[in-house]
Amino acid sequence: MSFPSVARHLLVASAAFIAFAGAPVAFAQSYPTKTVRIIVPYTPGGPSDVLARVLASKLQEGWKQPVIVENKPGASGAIGTDYVVKQPADGHAMVVSDLATLTIGPTLYKLPYDVERDLQPVCMLTSSPYYVTVNPGVPIHDLQELVAYSKAHPTKLNYATAGMGTGPHMAGLLFATRMGLQWTYIPSKGGSQATQDVVSGQNDLMFNSAFSSSAFVKTGKLRLIGVSTPMRDPAFPNVPALAEMAPGYNTGAYQALFMRAGTPADIVAKVNADVVRVLSQPDVKEKLASLGANPAPGTVEALRKTVREDRERWANLVKDQNIKVEQ
Repeated sequence: MSFPSVARHLLVASAAFIAFAGAPVAFAQSYPTKTVRIIVPYTPGGPSDVLARVLASKLQEGWKQPVIVENKPGASGAIGTDYVVKQPADGHAMVVSDLATLTIGPTLYKLPYDVERDLQPVCMLTSSPYYVTVNPGVPIHDLQELVAYSKAHPTKLNYATAGMGTGPHMAGLLFATRMGLQWTYIPSKGGSQATQDVVSGQNDLMFNSAFSSSAFVKTGKLRLIGVSTPMRDPAFPNVPALAEMAPGYNTGAYQALFMRAGTPADIVAKVNADVVRVLSQPDVKEKLASLGANPAPGTVEALRKTVREDRERWANLVKDQNIKVEQ
């Protein structure tokens, strides 16, 4: 083959390579090309729902495409999550989920999807502590009294949960296990009902999100005695963190964004960057603070690592405590 012929082939090959290499970038730059749907696998009004609507409004401004929120509740979040898993892997459908839904569920239920195989982590969104609260009529005013009373009266305290195997239930069980305590766990029909059961005095104690509990704490209908994150909550600086009594204890309500596995990496990276930008905006931070939540954005790999570690932690607790939940 002559040199000019070789040169022509090299030029053609180079052009093809450049076009191929540039295609993913161009794809990401053009995304989104149609309406984006953010699925919330819970009923309207909860932390994930409110957060999704804040995100949708801000992302729509930047993307110049409609971004809508759809609630698809049921089966402890599995229905909405499974819906996203079955959508095209093009980034136009995503799910905002409480991380506990994705990391506890697989240890208790048979799900139609595998969290690590079928979901693509995009970005951690927010974190907020679980508040440890008691009915004001209960003779417990701080964590030391909670531990002492629980040990003196095994199983006497009724612990309200949003349902067996939910994040608040497991958070309370984790602390009780660490401290050698026994409570009687009473499942309610959702977090709102669990809160009302403690406010009314039907149950004594609960762990629940700051979003659900803070208004009752501020009006004196619930007594706040601890927070589940490693550091104290700035909103209640005199209330200790559980880690002060149980070193290393750390859990809470974490919301995160996922897509279907197989979504092009450049689209995932673009959405991650845009979400991080949104969460850094002052008005968004102010809105989240009113919900008792803190922006907690990070990398795709950081979220993947957190999912893996949390699944292992909850799986060990479920096994050790022989927890079984009827489906």
